[in-house]
Amino acid sequence: MVFVPYFVSFVLIFNIALALTIIFLERKDAQSTWAWLMVLLFIPIAGFFLYLIFGKNLSRQRIFTWDTKSRLGVKKSVQSQLRALEENRFIFKHPDIAAYKDLYFLHLRNNDAIFTQDNKVDIYTDGKEKFAALLRDLEAATDHIHLLYYIIRYDQLGQRIADVLVKKANEGVEVRVLYDDMGSRTLRRKFIKRIRHAGGQVEAFFPPKIPKINFKINYRNHRKLAIIDGQIGYIGGFNIGDEYLGKAKKFGYWRDTHLRVTGDAVKNMQTRFILDWNQASRNDILYEDRYYAAVPAGDVGIQIVSSGPDSEWEQIKNGYIKMILSAKQYVYIQTPYFIPDESLRDALRIAALSGVNIKIMIPNKPDHPFVYWATLSYIGDLLNAGAEVYIYQNGFLHAKTIIVDGKIASVGTANIDVRSFRLNFEVNAFLYDSIIAEKLVEAFNHDITLSTQMTKKLYEKRSLGIRFKESLSRLLSPIL
Repeated sequence: MVFVPYFVSFVLIFNIALALTIIFLERKDAQSTWAWLMVLLFIPIAGFFLYLIFGKNLSRQRIFTWDTKSRLGVKKSVQSQLRALEENRFIFKHPDIAAYKDLYFLHLRNNDAIFTQDNKVDIYTDGKEKFAALLRDLEAATDHIHLLYYIIRYDQLGQRIADVLVKKANEGVEVRVLYDDMGSRTLRRKFIKRIRHAGGQVEAFFPPKIPKINFKINYRNHRKLAIIDGQIGYIGGFNIGDEYLGKAKKFGYWRDTHLRVTGDAVKNMQTRFILDWNQASRNDILYEDRYYAAVPAGDVGIQIVSSGPDSEWEQIKNGYIKMILSAKQYVYIQTPYFIPDESLRDALRIAALSGVNIKIMIPNKPDHPFVYWATLSYIGDLLNAGAEVYIYQNGFLHAKTIIVDGKIASVGTANIDVRSFRLNFEVNAFLYDSIIAEKLVEAFNHDITLSTQMTKKLYEKRSLGIRFKESLSRLLSPIL
């Protein structure tokens, strides 16, 4: 019993020291700081270990270096395009897109997101169609296949993908598969062994250095990319698993958005893959022309924009805000999680109060309960500002799509939540094309027919139990 006061004193001093570290050294935003201080207050010892795993700041670590980007030709292209924009020498294929010069200047300067205008884009909102197209392209590969997915399962779909990859590797095609260690934690070793045995390469992103103990578990590579022969690229929300074909009873039909891209934007998708691969693997991919074999295929303008916890800027979130503030008529948003920070909430509120038609669509069921309740809590703020909110009823909505005025759009992996903006490694395609934007609008309007509208009257009828869950989840939202 004599040691109890000493133990209490030690815990108190230890918590104070950690709190001071969070406040003065980590320099997190106020919301995250208060959330972590609450964790330390209510679970003192365990809170320390939670912070080690979930609270570490990666923004000072050089994960993807300029040296690698320079070898891949990124630095030279970025500087050349920046000069052309600054000197008004840049030629736009579609004059109306020139109105969004400040948006792609933002991405070019702060994210090295080269703007290309010679792309063709096919949109997939159904998993069966997307994977049928992907499997056809994999079967036709002659040089290399590069796959990066957050979740890969070795179920029926995963086996079909593995069968093709093994076949192509045996034919001499270079096969590289990169998966997130946390997202694909249930991936069977058989998937990896089969591909490696055929001569392919498989790597995990941020695997634990000590078995079962991973201090980077909170920083996930949430990107989904497929590049075939350097000429075809896939980007969007679908992972690899049977549930993405609508076969999971828990979710039912899986509504997502994915793009098949041909044209020079594929080169920028390839660079993103190579950067991620070289971080995860000891077998670096070096620059070779065959990895950049894309040729002009259309006239869609695209920027491939990445973000992650290693960066000082929240590039995708900043792009979302810039899009919203540029809107004159409408902003349509689809997202499975809606936990905007103050800056994004302000942008949406200002747009709504200015007469812009804001429509937000979220799913009717949670795959992460705390995130779902936090989503509902933030909906009320925008309903009061005049936004329209729709609850998708035809299964699970996983699309991450923003459309502005039928002219520009964003499709990718980033949700509207703190995790996507600050903690996950994400990648989005920002699209500058009225035809593509209108096709996404058509898909959105179709989804409205499968949704119910959440009105202010309905929202105010929430039970006390739901309101309590919302309040608790909202307090924890900065670290969810």
